[in-house]
Amino acid sequence: MNVSEAIASRRSIRGFLDRPVPPELIRRIVEQAARAPSGGNLQPWHIQVVAGEPLQELKAIMRRRIEEAPRGEPKEYDTYPEELVSPYKERRYRIGEDLYGQLGIPREDKPARRAWFARNFQFFGAPLALFCSIDRRMGPPQWSDCGMYLQNVMLLLREAGLDSCPQECWAMYPQTMQRFLGLPPHQMLFTGMAIGYADPDAPANRLHAGRASTSEFCQFIGL
Repeated sequence: MNVSEAIASRRSIRGFLDRPVPPELIRRIVEQAARAPSGGNLQPWHIQVVAGEPLQELKAIMRRRIEEAPRGEPKEYDTYPEELVSPYKERRYRIGEDLYGQLGIPREDKPARRAWFARNFQFFGAPLALFCSIDRRMGPPQWSDCGMYLQNVMLLLREAGLDSCPQECWAMYPQTMQRFLGLPPHQMLFTGMAIGYADPDAPANRLHAGRASTSEFCQFIGL
């Protein structure tokens, strides 16, 4: 698989097979991904990979936390701006409707939508979880570095025949994750990721998110 094929086939998978990921494979990918660009070579990413019994423990913790605090905990950063404007608002609305359309859950069925959203915190059945945290003293350029590291991870996973789902929903429970991951006070959780082998029969995996045309986001100057 070349880079173009990995980019084209990468999707946010929301249904995984009960098939373990070889430990040596994820160790290699985590190491290779660290060739991501990093301003000043700071390499600000801190990665935690969770599997096996610890992952089952985390799933149990999150089942309780969702019941106790369905709206989450005090946030440490906003996943989205408080007021999305066009065209971003419409794009977010459309992907949500497309996903629930694949699942056959209508807009008015709020309990079913909440139940589906809660599957995020069970990693959609994935056997492996990856978390990325960052020093609180870092700024937007270093958050960008983390994003490039995570993109490397996802493309290397595709090369190896694996799939993933990046999950910023974990930002809803920063205090719980701080405790579970044992992060020092100067580190904060950025995001999580479900990793495994895609279930070809999962309805959610039929979703192919659209992308804006080049003319909407790019200007060619002098070309």
